This record gives sequence, structure tokens and C-alpha cells, in this order.
Amino acid sequence: MHNDLIIKPAIEVKNLEKVYLAKDKKKIQKTALRGINLTINQGEIFGLLGPNGAGKSTFINILAGLVIKSKGEVNINGFNLDTNVREARQSIGVVPQELTLDPFFSPEDSLELQAGMYGVRKKNRKTKEILSALKLNDVAKGYARRMSGGMKRRLMVGKAMVHSPPILVLDEPTAGVDVELRRHLWEMVQELNKKGTTILLTTHYIEEAEKLCDRIGILNEGDLVACDTKDKLLGLIDKKELIVKFQDQFTSLPKSLNELNPIILDNKTIKFIYQPSSSNFQSILDKINSCKLNIIDLEINETDLEEVFLSITQKNKPINL
Repeated sequence: MHNDLIIKPAIEVKNLEKVYLAKDKKKIQKTALRGINLTINQGEIFGLLGPNGAGKSTFINILAGLVIKSKGEVNINGFNLDTNVREARQSIGVVPQELTLDPFFSPEDSLELQAGMYGVRKKNRKTKEILSALKLNDVAKGYARRMSGGMKRRLMVGKAMVHSPPILVLDEPTAGVDVELRRHLWEMVQELNKKGTTILLTTHYIEEAEKLCDRIGILNEGDLVACDTKDKLLGLIDKKELIVKFQDQFTSLPKSLNELNPIILDNKTIKFIYQPSSSNFQSILDKINSCKLNIIDLEINETDLEEVFLSITQKNKPINL
């Protein structure tokens, strides 16, 4: 009985590999995924980041059943992708990056057709609720080709939701959309997540991952080089900037500041870069104060996720967290 209480991960992959062979089928042309191990928990928003060609789309296409893995194990909502194909597919809805809509179908027709393809019975369909949740009621019966890009993007999310999957995968959902629409899509993702849907999100926008995700994985050249909470990832870079503005101009800096490796920004402003783990902020400040220069402004810049991303992807070796 106790086993029933164990909550299975939303997505679990073990030693997942994907190689593309050359035409002669003998040589490996490209290794897209190199033994990925990843667990995405139920109810979280998980962000998958990585530069172009890192393997994000391959990973998602394997989950969606569009690409066949070379090795490894994939479980979706506790169902093995090899042995429980139907149940695994029913557990996931994938919103691809490309807008693939029939221009002559109305949003309502598109959702009905998609529900039929998933075998959802008419009485169990949620077309009206989905249209309402995605704010598409006003265009429900019009042609999809007359819809704005933002509406089409929302309709793609709707198509992935027709079979009420517990897991929703969004591949670059805000690529090429304006700032306002991006914020609207963020709200929609958060709302779906609040109702219990697990979200896997790939994105180019670091800001998106910082804003939405509970945990973040970084793929680089087919390797999962980092995977942790946002705060822990930020902690990987042990660096802060202190910018100090003085009241009076200085011609030369007091020698006592040399050991702090000051960077002169202008004749009133200096930047100090320090490591919180090994430097005491108060002692830095005491040293600056001892120079008897009147400070009029202090600014501390924290590391952002973009710096973490760049620092990790520019290293060749995976980081073991």
C-alpha cells in the first residue's frame, strides 16, 4: 500500500543518448545527447537552457515521440516510453517552436480536431474552457490565418492541452513575440502551473528562466552541464561588483586601495570586484573609508543568470553539482 504514496517524477530520463549516423549508417555524424540523466518533479516549472545546437530540441522531440532515442530510458509520468507508449504520450502535451496551424480552420475546429486525434470523447472535450483560458473566445469561430502571431501562439498551447495532460512542454514559447505578449504568456504558464500542470520550458531568454522557473538545467553540446535551483546556480559564480562614487575628483588613488584591484571608471568612480566567499564586505568598506574620501554613492551588482550561463557554457567540462 505504501508504494502507492510514492509520487513518481513527471519526467525521468536515464543515460539518454541520441546519435545521428552518416548516410552509410556506419559512422556517427553527430552526437546530439550524451548520456543525459535528469528528473523533473511533478508540479514544478523546469527551465532547459542552452545555446543553439545544444540538444534542447532533440531532447523535447524524443519526449514527444518525434525522434527515436539511441540509448537510455525515458519515463513520462511514471510510464516508460518504450513499454507504455500510449500512456506516456497521453501524459504530455508539446507546444513546438514552429507555428503549425491549418489557416482555414477556426480555433474551435482546430481544438476539436486535435481532441479527436487524441481519442477524447465529445462529452469529455474542454474546447470552450481552453478557448476561454487562453483568451481566444472572440476569435473562436474565425479563420486561424486572420489571427495575430500572439493568438496563434496561444492556440498552439491550446492544441497541446486538449487531452488534459499533466505535463506541458513549451519549446521556445516566446521566440519572436513582443514584450507584452511575452508577459501574457508568462502569466498563462504560471496560471497553468498553479492548477497543477508540470511545465518544461526551453528558452533563449535568460530573463524568462529567472522569472518563471523553479529549477534550471543547462545543456551544452549534448551534455547536461548544470542542473539546480536558480539560487544554487547563481552561487556557482562567486563574484560581486561594488561601485563607489566619491564626492571629489581624484588625481591618483591611495596606495592602500591597490590590494583591492580597483578599476577606475571615471575620475570620481571606482569599481571593485570581490568574492563573497573569501572577502568580507565590511573590511573592503573599512579600507575605502580609511582613505578619507567622501563617498556619495555605493552600488552592489549581483551576478545574474546570464553570467552563470555564459561561464558554464564556455567551459568544456561539465560541472558536477
